[in-house]
Amino acid sequence: MKVLRPAALGLLTLLFVSPLLFMLLTSFKTEREAVQTPPSLIPSEPTLQAYERILNASDTPVFRWFLNSMFTATLHALLVVATAALAAYALARMDFRGKNVVFGVIVSTLFVPPVILVIPNYMIVGEWFQWLDSLTAIIVPTAAGAFGVFFLRQFFLQLPQELEEAAFLDGANRWQVFFRVVLPLSKPALATLALLSFLTNWNDFLWPVYVLFSPENKTLQAGLATLQAANSVRYDLLMAAAVIASVPVLLLFVIAQRYVIEGVSRSGVKG
Repeated sequence: MKVLRPAALGLLTLLFVSPLLFMLLTSFKTEREAVQTPPSLIPSEPTLQAYERILNASDTPVFRWFLNSMFTATLHALLVVATAALAAYALARMDFRGKNVVFGVIVSTLFVPPVILVIPNYMIVGEWFQWLDSLTAIIVPTAAGAFGVFFLRQFFLQLPQELEEAAFLDGANRWQVFFRVVLPLSKPALATLALLSFLTNWNDFLWPVYVLFSPENKTLQAGLATLQAANSVRYDLLMAAAVIASVPVLLLFVIAQRYVIEGVSRSGVKG
């Protein structure tokens, strides 16, 4: 058993890592080697021409798309954390009439398929706010989501209420307790929600395709569709672009994994 368990874990690791490894190695192949049959695993003549091609092409500004995605995903994550933290704290610690009903309505929206909201959101963004073909349309519309409120509420319920009561006795008001007591103790949950929100916005494809039109305003995922349409058989280019899209996500997870594990383990237990 002591041998089988590490072997099984190693096999699973190889299973999940192998597509990423193949993507990375293919990005260093030449155009001809990337499509040869049977495919080769290790590039016979490693080259950076695929990266040079996609980063320097004027018709597919991948670096601009990368910056757009970083900008929108970061601001979106910060906005989600800000709105969710305020709503979750009110639902977890404040008593007001209809609180359970409000919380039930918020949670019930989790059962609504996001694709149903594409047309209503498009009309609101386009006709009401005139945000079409702007990065604001990617940042704002989904910033107030039910998941963040539910997730942080469950975490706030785990915090010792005595700490807040002690702060009130020392003369702190509700805002001071929230910013100086609750938020510092909630760093794991806030980091987890920020990471999940960043990944959701970073990987979003459908909505940016609908609302972004100009090449310079596209995000990376929407831009990769343009790159694929222009280079349908250039697998070296597609894999290089996929590597660029994957690196920030992998680095962010490696940096924040400690907070993610702690945040998830301490949330969703008490209702």
